[in-house]
Amino acid sequence: MTETIPTTDTRVARAVDLVNREAELLDRPEYHAWEKLFTEDGIYVIPIDRETDDFAGSLNMVYDDARMRQMRVARMTEGYALAAVDSARTVRTVSRFVPESVTDEEVVLRSAQILVAYKRGNHDLWAADLVHRIRFSPEGPEGDRIALKVVRLVNSDDAVPAAGFLL
Repeated sequence: MTETIPTTDTRVARAVDLVNREAELLDRPEYHAWEKLFTEDGIYVIPIDRETDDFAGSLNMVYDDARMRQMRVARMTEGYALAAVDSARTVRTVSRFVPESVTDEEVVLRSAQILVAYKRGNHDLWAADLVHRIRFSPEGPEGDRIALKVVRLVNSDDAVPAAGFLL
């Protein structure tokens, strides 16, 4: 039997705080601040295959390194791109936090996300399992960063509509 790591562990609580801060920034939407939550080598991925861990070798809806995240945020916030002009308002809940691994340098945390997007009189529901790898900063919680974010949509193998927001 594997050891259960309590969510009351201060390192886990610190990682949960960052995930909650990220959710708040995405719902505001403060995408430039969200982008800064990632490490320089951080990856943001939405795989099509819910079971894969080989993101570089698999087909993904999103596979963003720092350069691609920056371009995505620019599309979402600048000019007259449809994603920026006609974006949905979102409210998300992230819960069911389960620590997968914990060290003094980083925490890998699994959780569930339910997102409601409102646009033109319609509500859409997006459900996903999340994995965050949070890298700790020696300067304290304000310097902690996301090294990996995986969004495994429950319907990833179905036709998924384009979203004018970030998951």
